[in-house]
Amino acid sequence: MIIRQLSIFLENRTGRINEVARILAENGINMQAFSMAETADFGLLRLIVPDVDKAVEVLRAADIAVMVTDVLCVNSPNVPGALSAVLEKLAANGIFIEYMYAFSDGDSANVIIRPNNIEEAVRILS
Repeated sequence: MIIRQLSIFLENRTGRINEVARILAENGINMQAFSMAETADFGLLRLIVPDVDKAVEVLRAADIAVMVTDVLCVNSPNVPGALSAVLEKLAANGIFIEYMYAFSDGDSANVIIRPNNIEEAVRILS
């Protein structure tokens, strides 16, 4: 299924990630999944939250640069080979994956994928 992800650009300085976490917490917004990447000058925090519009509003009000991106959330069994089967289908159909991250809970896993063609990826996996 297609979901909306927040991408937050943070300067590399102590406390910036906590600032985002605090603002979201103060506004009752839970971070359901996240991924952090960095370069020499800034970090990129990708978040899945239940209320994207509210999160964007409160973060922008705090002068935090945020954008919304459509990503694919694939739910699969949390067993060896499940991810490989999904990736095999995408690769066999020429889908390039820009990035991905995952989280699991017991017997189920959720994989967040940013493919080069999200509509085609949904069609392939449906």
